[in-house]
Amino acid sequence: MIVVTGAAGFIGSTIVWQLNQQGEEEILVVDVPESAADLPNLAGLKYRWYVEKDAFLNDVTAGKWDAGLRAVVHMGACSSTTETDADFLRRNNYEYTRELALASLRAGARFINASSAATYGDGSAGYRDDENQLDRLQPLNLYARSKHDFDCWAREQGLFDRLVCLKYFNVYGPNEWHKGEMRSMVCKAYEQIRDTGKVRLFASDRPEYEDGGQQRDFVYVKDAVDMTLWFFDHPEVNGIFNVGTGEANNWNTLIGAVFRALDLSPNIEYVAMPEHLKGKYQYHTCAEMAKLRRAGYDRPLTPIDEAVRQYVQDHLVTGQPLGQN
Repeated sequence: MIVVTGAAGFIGSTIVWQLNQQGEEEILVVDVPESAADLPNLAGLKYRWYVEKDAFLNDVTAGKWDAGLRAVVHMGACSSTTETDADFLRRNNYEYTRELALASLRAGARFINASSAATYGDGSAGYRDDENQLDRLQPLNLYARSKHDFDCWAREQGLFDRLVCLKYFNVYGPNEWHKGEMRSMVCKAYEQIRDTGKVRLFASDRPEYEDGGQQRDFVYVKDAVDMTLWFFDHPEVNGIFNVGTGEANNWNTLIGAVFRALDLSPNIEYVAMPEHLKGKYQYHTCAEMAKLRRAGYDRPLTPIDEAVRQYVQDHLVTGQPLGQN
């Protein structure tokens, strides 16, 4: 049995979809709602059990699911970078993950955990996925801090020879509709183009970057999930790893790909950077991918134009989640 937490969410549901593509159906899915029946991201996907997240943690810590437990892929968390309830984030993101990790390891299961590139803060300390660099990082928000706290705890407990923490960069792709303001800019741009014919981007307030020239490591969700499940097949590889492309593209490039996918000429309006974001807005992120490549991951990644085309044409235009088109 493979457990996927946050299974009704963006990356979690894509992991279930990819497991299905590989012939895996002995899957226990975990999420917040009491019933999975009406959750669109899980519709059409195959799994054996659905358990609400708090009930699952109680069960797994009591050893109920130990028999046959092969792996726990823990994607469940509050991922809002604007969440201000520190106590909630500590309970939901840090303490829950800590207890689940301990229970999974006691059961002899593979534990793969979602960390975040947000833990790198403003990037001034670099983007090296190195356990020894954790003390140099200064997360810029409470969500990032909750992820960073677990990374640090795992290191302090000497667990990085037994589990994996993956720092996801800017993931985009199907099944993210429910994320509201946390949706990728590909999704938001498509909706803006559909509704207004143009896309609004933040102007730059730093002279070294042109308007829309702020850079991100944008990674297609199918590629991110392929990297994630590679660790399922390679239990000998453990520690902190980046999940990205190793290439920084700017917002203009990304939004240009959305317009091209719709066979339209770019129409971008630049708006002033909000005051509350100044000093907290990342102008450049780029995953260092050498560690993952050295570990043996050698698969090609989807070029940004092709990934955006697939997402826009096969999912945003049709409104179809993975597994239903």
